[in-house]
Amino acid sequence: MKKIVFLTGAGMSAESGISTFRDSGGLWERYPVMQVASHTGWLEDPDLVTRFYNERRRELFGTQPCGGHRLVAELEEKYDVTVVTQNVDDLHERAGSSRVIHLHGELRKVCSSDDVENPKYWQVLGPDNYEVKPGTKAGDGSLLRPYIVFFEEAVPMIAPAAEEVGKADVFVIIGTSLNVYPAAGLINYVQSGVPIYLIDPKEVRVPYGLNVTHIQAGATEGMKQLINTI
Repeated sequence: MKKIVFLTGAGMSAESGISTFRDSGGLWERYPVMQVASHTGWLEDPDLVTRFYNERRRELFGTQPCGGHRLVAELEEKYDVTVVTQNVDDLHERAGSSRVIHLHGELRKVCSSDDVENPKYWQVLGPDNYEVKPGTKAGDGSLLRPYIVFFEEAVPMIAPAAEEVGKADVFVIIGTSLNVYPAAGLINYVQSGVPIYLIDPKEVRVPYGLNVTHIQAGATEGMKQLINTI
């Protein structure tokens, strides 16, 4: 069975109404990035960071997967599909994708601030309990923090993601500027001769020398075109 690996970014979930960070009018224009999304920001004002991600979860639970998410999931009927996502939402999973690697963490999870990767202290939040009260403690007594990979922190899932990309028969990028590292570097793990498709309505600068087919459309329309191509 042919293996398709997707790399998805903010443009994938924008069609669902999830606020983007870097685009005009995005979250970084309303919030200082290093205050709410960095390790230093967390240490300096954990209450602010906690409230910020409470807002993000509230937004998430008011949205649904877009057509693009659903079309990616439907490909599992014919292909071996892995989704590598820079997004922290769970829209791929809700659409039906069964193999999703989250590079930047998961918005629905909170964890120990002293032992982030210990599942013993993970909690999965839902629509009825998405709000974390500032100062809430994890099971080990440390502050409960978002299970998000902050700026200044390592990306623990980058190695498994690179391994999956290296096995791809087709590599598809949707809704990411290829400016955020280390995720943007995953394109360099695609084997020689493997077709690469980029779905994005805007012009995206791709690394020099790579043969990339640009489908200049949004996630849903781009996926429709892709399905007729592969």
